[in-house]
Amino acid sequence: MKYVTIGEAAARWNIPESTIRYYEKKGLLPFIERDEAGRRLFSERQMALFEIILCLKNTQMPIGDIKQYMDWVAQGDDTVDLRLEMMKKHKQAVQAHIDSMTESLAGIDVKIDRYTNQINQREEERK
Repeated sequence: MKYVTIGEAAARWNIPESTIRYYEKKGLLPFIERDEAGRRLFSERQMALFEIILCLKNTQMPIGDIKQYMDWVAQGDDTVDLRLEMMKKHKQAVQAHIDSMTESLAGIDVKIDRYTNQINQREEERK
């Protein structure tokens, strides 16, 4: 099995090593292995799990909820129903946030158009 170091993992995801250490300290990385010197080693499975953690964090899932999800992953297939329900609820929250942001973006576009028109009008008046 091929392993990568914490430095290689951090570079792959373009995040600081300290972020990975923080997530491990919070219990989000229950499967991290270590070499004889105590250095963290990430298997392909662990890399895939960490990508899920980053996805959930990037979509504003609280650390406590991510921890619960990872605990369920560690418990195995008996928790698939719970994980599915959590993902469905999180998807709804993410979609609601996207909808809100899209609506707000439209308001920003109105302001950009207004200011662009004012600048263009001012420049026309100067000619």
